[in-house]
Amino acid sequence: MISVDLERHAEAARALPAETLLIGGERLRHGSGAAFGHVNPATGRVQHEMRLAGAAEVDRAVRIARAAFDGWRITKPSRRAEILNRLCELVGRDTSHLALLSALENGMPARQFSGRQSAIVQGWLRYYAGMADKLEGLVTAAWPAENLEYTLPEPLGVVAAIIPWNAPVISLAMKVPAALAAGNCVIVKPAEFTPFTSAHFVRLALEAGVPEGVLQVLPGGAEAGEALVRHVDVAKVSFTGGTAAARRVMAACADTLKPALFELGGKSANIVFDDADLARAIPYCGAFPMNNAGQGCQLPTRLLVHEPIYETVVEGVRGTLAHLKLGDPLAEDTFMGPVVSEGAMRRILGDIDRARTERAGTLLTGGARAEAAGWFIEPTVFVGVDPASHLAQNELFGPVLAVMPFKDEDHAVALANGTPWGLAGYVQTRDLGRAHRVAARLNCGNVYINGAMNVHPAAPFGGVGLSGFGKEGGRAGIEEYVRHKGVAVALA
Repeated sequence: MISVDLERHAEAARALPAETLLIGGERLRHGSGAAFGHVNPATGRVQHEMRLAGAAEVDRAVRIARAAFDGWRITKPSRRAEILNRLCELVGRDTSHLALLSALENGMPARQFSGRQSAIVQGWLRYYAGMADKLEGLVTAAWPAENLEYTLPEPLGVVAAIIPWNAPVISLAMKVPAALAAGNCVIVKPAEFTPFTSAHFVRLALEAGVPEGVLQVLPGGAEAGEALVRHVDVAKVSFTGGTAAARRVMAACADTLKPALFELGGKSANIVFDDADLARAIPYCGAFPMNNAGQGCQLPTRLLVHEPIYETVVEGVRGTLAHLKLGDPLAEDTFMGPVVSEGAMRRILGDIDRARTERAGTLLTGGARAEAAGWFIEPTVFVGVDPASHLAQNELFGPVLAVMPFKDEDHAVALANGTPWGLAGYVQTRDLGRAHRVAARLNCGNVYINGAMNVHPAAPFGGVGLSGFGKEGGRAGIEEYVRHKGVAVALA
């Protein structure tokens, strides 16, 4: 039985912001959309009542953003940098508060946000603050002949940032600073499950000096999302979420021919060769896929193990999971909290039951709901998994790991590339030549070797195939929010 301190959670819920919609400089508790009762995933109890944003709020916010754009686009880059650096300082100041909000809204252990995620968010803010004055144009090859021709980097206008519920603050950091640094206005639509961290983040942005109307937040469901994507004055959509929703977003963008950036799901493979440093690799292979209850698009949810060390790694993973604390997200020693909702829990348990029924693999550990009031699932591992099974081919977005053996390097690469996804790949080996060789052969947007940190602000991040297109991070990330205008001056 998982012990959740109900009194502590009830007391903590008093910190939830009453108003989660921010339009211009106005804070609103209710929109014109559907009524929504936010349930704490650790307790299963409703902790906040609201009405989501609807089409009316979207139209109002876009009109305000479009008016604010004229002033923000000509704001000095150095001033934009000052504001983003100040926002970074405020996120650091309010780390414990954001950690508390994260735990209450999606069950992420508070220590996880305080320990690493806040540092990641601050890193992205600092990086794009530094990029604000580094957008450059070019003088083209036409000069010094008849014309002086050059290019001007320009912001797009109003950007719709549609972010997911699993890591909303990191998603904000991957989208908002780059768009603002380039001179765009941004309307954030967080998922209905996670309105609180986004509302607080935007409040901090206003405190940092972002002008009213330049950054707004509209928590909502499909109605708000569709209105935002279809709005004629939205210049680009930056979407992180599921593939099915992305197809609907892409179809809606077609009406106004607006561009989109998609950071979608994954079924990333972690390849462990027989020369890997197992003392480091095994804990990584077991614990990392269970991060945030397995609710992460880039998590290595397929574990491919070289046959000579297969049994050793499997037993090591079992031992690692036995020591991971599943529990109250407000407790300091919790590694893994609940999944985000009852619906998510039932979907994941349904996928686990399907894997058993189809004999997709042998259940090594877990496979059931943990005894608790909230939406807790035991860390689950299947071994000897059929590479063609639903379990191996589909993103379950929960604490479920699929393990399978491979014979040699070619076999490992074929298995890793054997899904329609292509977000991330992971390689564990001491052989430097093999590491580079395999990285070049993996069909994915990013490869991480021997536990390298992922989602670094200076590196472009994004997938291929069903995992989406476009990049967040690095110079490529800010170029997503810029267009280059050509100017020609006759010299004759």
